[in-house]
Amino acid sequence: MRLLLVEDDVMVASGIKLGLANAGYAVDWVGSGERAEEVLRTEVFDAAIIDIGLPNMDGLELTRRLRRPDMACHAMPVLILTARDALHDRVQGLDLGADDYMVKPYELPELLARLRALLRRSQAATSAVLSFGPIELDTANRRACAARDGEAVPIELGPREWTVMEYLLINAPKPASKDKLLQALTGWDKEITPNAVEVYISRLRSKIEPHGVALRSIRGFGYRLELRPDAD
Repeated sequence: MRLLLVEDDVMVASGIKLGLANAGYAVDWVGSGERAEEVLRTEVFDAAIIDIGLPNMDGLELTRRLRRPDMACHAMPVLILTARDALHDRVQGLDLGADDYMVKPYELPELLARLRALLRRSQAATSAVLSFGPIELDTANRRACAARDGEAVPIELGPREWTVMEYLLINAPKPASKDKLLQALTGWDKEITPNAVEVYISRLRSKIEPHGVALRSIRGFGYRLELRPDAD
């Protein structure tokens, strides 16, 4: 999943980004509300983590603006981070569209738990289960399985395999762009090369093809899920 982190303190942002990346998220970081607003007009994220104490446009104003319908992901979950612990600030943040509020200092495990809860609620409000043929991805409970003879056979997926599979299922039966898959895996960072996407595609093939679903390469574009005609 792709997250937007809005934090003006470089050291704090680096620590949060590292912790989120280690938990399997693709994280893009910006240091100002103005830059975040610009990005959110065109790019899609699964959630945003916003520091309230930003220079110029603070996190509350940014939250208000990102809820406008012209934003690319105006309904995404928003978690506000702040050193302010006044009740008024917390209430104002929630009224302006924040989904949760954490007061500094906080521990990374709690931040991750709050984020997981927000993502679960967000996905449950739309479509908690993505499916194609016998393959099902329960995004709320992070479970993948394949239906066989009336039973659900578990499919074990690593964090990045999950991201690729989720994107493929969202697009199915249409093809998913390789460039979009790469962006979903890495955000703006280029730590993962385009060739690495092929590695995750290969791993997924070995896990889903025994269940009757093929993962086809579309030359010059990307990949598409297809039902195998020779499946039992």
